[in-house]
Amino acid sequence: MKVVKLEDILGTEKEVEGGNWVSRRLISKKDGMGYSVNDTIIRAGTETHIWYQNHLEAVYCIEGHAEVVTLSDNKVHTIKAGTLYALDEHDEHLLRGIEDARMVCVFNPPLSGREIHDENGVYPADLD
Repeated sequence: MKVVKLEDILGTEKEVEGGNWVSRRLISKKDGMGYSVNDTIIRAGTETHIWYQNHLEAVYCIEGHAEVVTLSDNKVHTIKAGTLYALDEHDEHLLRGIEDARMVCVFNPPLSGREIHDENGVYPADLD
């Protein structure tokens, strides 16, 4: 069994700074679970272009307020505590922090742990 405490990740290489967000990598590829789990803060007043061409992601908001705009149809989805959204079709989108928003993010395939978005909003397929 693995027990991970957020307090043990803060300030380590598992806390990844992305400018508009900071992501604490709780479970990564090396843990061998077949998925990864992040505790991520989306900063208020930011907008991030994301297009996970190599990953599927489920995001559960536990604090704050954000918006997701799906670029295929320009639909705006309000995200608040208690809301989950799943990028099940590699959806290209904009993520807007209305307030600081805390999200629990699950990725398949798992992230190695150090990924940041490239110029197209993509995480690389594998950083091993």
